[in-house]
Amino acid sequence: MIRRSPIAGAVVVLGAASLVLAACGGSSSGEASSSAAPATSSAAPAPESSSAEPEPSSDCKNTQLIVGTMLPATGSLAYLGPPEFAGVDLAVAEIDAAGGVLGQPVINEYGDSGDTTTDIASQTVDSHLAKGVQVIIGAASSGVTFTVIDKITSNGVLQISPANTAPSLTDYPDNGLYFRTAPSDALQGAVQASIAIGNGFTEGATIARQDPYGEGLQNAFVADFEGAGGTITASLTYDPEAPSFEAEVAEIAASNPEFVQVVGFEESTKLIQEMIKQGVGPQDVQIFLADGNLSTTAFKEFPKDTMTGVIGTVPTGDPSVDLEAFNARLLEQDPALTDFAYGAQAYDATILVAIAAEYAGCPDGTTIAAAMPQVANADAGGEACNTYADCVAIIQAGGQPNYEGVTGPLDFNEYGDPKAATIDVVQYISNTKFESIEVIGPVEVPVP
Repeated sequence: MIRRSPIAGAVVVLGAASLVLAACGGSSSGEASSSAAPATSSAAPAPESSSAEPEPSSDCKNTQLIVGTMLPATGSLAYLGPPEFAGVDLAVAEIDAAGGVLGQPVINEYGDSGDTTTDIASQTVDSHLAKGVQVIIGAASSGVTFTVIDKITSNGVLQISPANTAPSLTDYPDNGLYFRTAPSDALQGAVQASIAIGNGFTEGATIARQDPYGEGLQNAFVADFEGAGGTITASLTYDPEAPSFEAEVAEIAASNPEFVQVVGFEESTKLIQEMIKQGVGPQDVQIFLADGNLSTTAFKEFPKDTMTGVIGTVPTGDPSVDLEAFNARLLEQDPALTDFAYGAQAYDATILVAIAAEYAGCPDGTTIAAAMPQVANADAGGEACNTYADCVAIIQAGGQPNYEGVTGPLDFNEYGDPKAATIDVVQYISNTKFESIEVIGPVEVPVP
């Protein structure tokens, strides 16, 4: 098998997306972690007094911002929970250190999302609504979001996800109350297609879990790979709860692919084991993973170096930001962290809703939602700021802030999606560690 790394600086026009992808150096890495997410609720201590605090508007229903997390402490994405919880915790700590929102500390109610096999997310939403939460941060899984988004938004609560990437969420009818700081997989699919074409692959197979995330990323990849002249030898979906993936893998093996794109969650371990058994594993063909199965713990029991050379992609922070310094701040919240995926997006989501509440003078969900595009929009003429404290200073001086976060400029389109984002391309160097080999972006996120 020939091992290839992505071609730095390759320029590929990808079908209807017409993306031009420019590469620059990155320094992300992953190592095994066993950290657990918190499961308690807490209110931050009262912040220090701040002068010139905006007063809540007269028709505002609330005076104190209450955010509730709905992130994976359990379930098939539980490994993504710790960095996301840490991102929220770090943001709340910095918000309160800067004087809170409208002179009040942020109340941070913790909640688990579970996965689509349980009713945990719905129970969490019910608990948050009973506590008067105005903003729910989560879920990580797009499939989970689809099970609760109607309940959340119909109650006038803003939902903002740090990790939802399903393209089908873009135009979902959400009353203007759904946002995300992670890009649609219309971008990640385009990036993976660019990598495959840029490395000379002309034929490949794809297999994805049957849910909005898996099928959304798979469809985006197929459209862009074929649009760039590639051929898909097999395109399959699978039931993640199936007792065996033997038949699906047999179909992939029979198509004789040069590479296989695998889009899944924790069940990818079992799927790849079957691929190894049938001669289409990581040592036989090039394997591409994505953010949902890019794990430093899931493959630790594989024979030594089985995963070496596997390539994965994950949304990351702006390359102009010192991500190592940011990750060090996350470690102060959770010293056990070694995986940092979506920690920056969770941090930015929390900072953004606080800035929007401060700017609007009201922490109500609908009011915050209306202000979100105003405080993260370069075209609105606001003054750029990179921290909550700096953005609040602009507001208190009578100005309009334009928050540019750890993940970069967070200008939202009409659907509440970020207009641009950055993708980290990583490669496994062992079963439990991967390193960044290319950072692509920021680039415009295609609207599916």
